[in-house]
Amino acid sequence: MGFIRDQEERLVVGLLTAKYQKKNLPVPDISELRRQAAIIVDEAHGIARERGKNLLSIVKGMVEELRVKK
Repeated sequence: MGFIRDQEERLVVGLLTAKYQKKNLPVPDISELRRQAAIIVDEAHGIARERGKNLLSIVKGMVEELRVKK
C-alpha cells in the first residue's frame, strides 16, 4: 500500500471512530474499522475519477451519510 493511500485510510478510520462515538455506539475493533475505511476510500477514488471532485470532500460526505447500525 502506498503512503498516500495509507494516510487516506487512516483519516477515514479517524472519521469513522468519531462517527461511532458521536452516536454513542461501541467502536468496532481496528481491523473492522480498517476494512470499512478501505471500502470507503475505494469508492471515493471511483467517484473522484468519474466526477472530478475533491477526494477529501467525497470521503467526508460518505462518512456523514454512513448509517451506523445499533
